[in-house]
Amino acid sequence: MHMDNRAEVREFLMTRRARITPGAAGLTAGGNRRVAGLRRSEVAALAGVSVEYYAKLERGAIAGASAAVLDAVASALQLDDTERAHLLDLARAADGIPTSGRSRRRVSSPAAPRPSLSWALASITEGIAVVRDPRQNILATNALGRAFYAPVIGDSGRMPNLARFQFLDPVAHEFYPDWDLFAHMCVAIMRADAGRDPHDTAMQDLVGELSTRSDTFRSLWAAHDVRTHGAGTKRFHHPVVGELLLAYEELAITAETGNVMMIYTAEPGSASAERLSLLASWAAEHRTATTFTGDAAAPVEPPR
Repeated sequence: MHMDNRAEVREFLMTRRARITPGAAGLTAGGNRRVAGLRRSEVAALAGVSVEYYAKLERGAIAGASAAVLDAVASALQLDDTERAHLLDLARAADGIPTSGRSRRRVSSPAAPRPSLSWALASITEGIAVVRDPRQNILATNALGRAFYAPVIGDSGRMPNLARFQFLDPVAHEFYPDWDLFAHMCVAIMRADAGRDPHDTAMQDLVGELSTRSDTFRSLWAAHDVRTHGAGTKRFHHPVVGELLLAYEELAITAETGNVMMIYTAEPGSASAERLSLLASWAAEHRTATTFTGDAAAPVEPPR
């Protein structure tokens, strides 16, 4: 599945334009409106560019557009910070400029995390810590993370993938009580990551696979929504300890561009904290970090 930059730009701008009503943009609606949201001419007026120029952008011809023009278009379309960044990523790709210094890749084989990163994971004992790549592969966990993600990891020892679990495994509907919210979040994060690295063929293959096998994924991907993870709370139902309401923080791993560490914790004194403590006790017998490389999982002992 090839990521066509012009098509990506066209569909992103069209879907953003369609969601804004004239009233939300401070315009008078008038009669005989044949389009959802704003007209191209209205976006052009709000952005201070000609209708012809905006139409050119919306056809996907974004190469060479200045930062000032892109910022004006982003403001006219009321893009949030993540959407603005996505538009800039698409523009950089059209200009042939790698995002964040990343070179073009034809094949992406997940590499085993550095031993020091695995040791760092193992040192986190009261929270869930997991490292994932932009393609939603879980690369490593701490002991509590392995216990927590047992429904995702399973017994095969194969490298687990959060997106495949979300859309292809029926167990996901039990693990994620708010499945619809998680599905939208997962696709929007993948869409943002794909925009940052449009030459990642492994991402393209994953999108193609999920689009073929999941109607829900295909529909959400076509919406062109983007988001970053950042911080927040999520609700889970774990088969061992039951419902967990956990706060999460996403931390960029600067030594491995594109990879992130997710840390989940529970509010001290809460019922979720008690249940997480029970899960930690259950996992304490196997206090090792786990790395996933290809088809096998291997524990990495922390330094003594």
